Amino acid sequence: MQLAKRWGCPIINADSRQIYQGLSIGTAAPTAEELAQVKHEFVHTLRLDDYYSAAEYEKDVLLLLDQLFPTHDTLLLSGGSMMYIDAVTKGIDDIPTVDEETREMLRQRFQKEGLDPLLQELKLLDPQYYELVDKKNHKRVVHALEICYMTGQPYTSFRTATHKPRPFRILKIGLRRERSNLFARINQRVDQMMLDGFMDEAKSVYPLRHLNALNTVGYKELFRVIDGEWELPMAVERIKKNTRVYAKKQMTWYQHDADIHWLDADKMDTADMIKAIENEINAG
Repeated sequence: MQLAKRWGCPIINADSRQIYQGLSIGTAAPTAEELAQVKHEFVHTLRLDDYYSAAEYEKDVLLLLDQLFPTHDTLLLSGGSMMYIDAVTKGIDDIPTVDEETREMLRQRFQKEGLDPLLQELKLLDPQYYELVDKKNHKRVVHALEICYMTGQPYTSFRTATHKPRPFRILKIGLRRERSNLFARINQRVDQMMLDGFMDEAKSVYPLRHLNALNTVGYKELFRVIDGEWELPMAVERIKKNTRVYAKKQMTWYQHDADIHWLDADKMDTADMIKAIENEINAG
């Protein structure tokens, strides 16, 4: 927020859930006050039942950057979702968009049959990806099968991992915290989300719980409370735990990116971080 005000530019959201409407509390989306202070792109722009992918995000953001760079020297992309950030900074493979018929067919199969039969089918159709995929992540498994069905080719054949050139300079800044402090902040944020009305928000979107947009930490746990499977205190603790697990996954992902300039958010205040970021920009 401070950088955007300082540079007079919008913030481009790279959180794949904040992009949806109706999930403000559970995704810790920018508040109405923050949105009034600084323009945010890709926040609350999609309905929950809209299909969206990292490939579409890449296309949409690059189009927006073409429109903004003539009047802005520097722009801010902030998030969030690892695939969305990689889509803009590195580019992602040109994987075909899945048609609605194929998507619905495999969604129904997953609901009726579960994950194991789909995994075995993936093993037959694309044994190479079967060895790589997180076998507990049904979204990855189902998406790979969607591509196999729709194209008649293994999903692996579309995964080239080729970096696409960009007509702008990219500076990546990561904020690092001591794990104990990070986890304490996560726990505190979940408690605040509950006080802000997260349970009511979950109830409001509960009829749409089958949608992919709601297959995310926080909503999944509260839906089990609504279903009568869990007590609320247990669900809150699971949200905290699963958020901590996701944070560890994020850090593992980003540790492999040698282009990130890391700042110690425990030891630097906002002014120090702004100075460090501007020094990195000027040094380039």
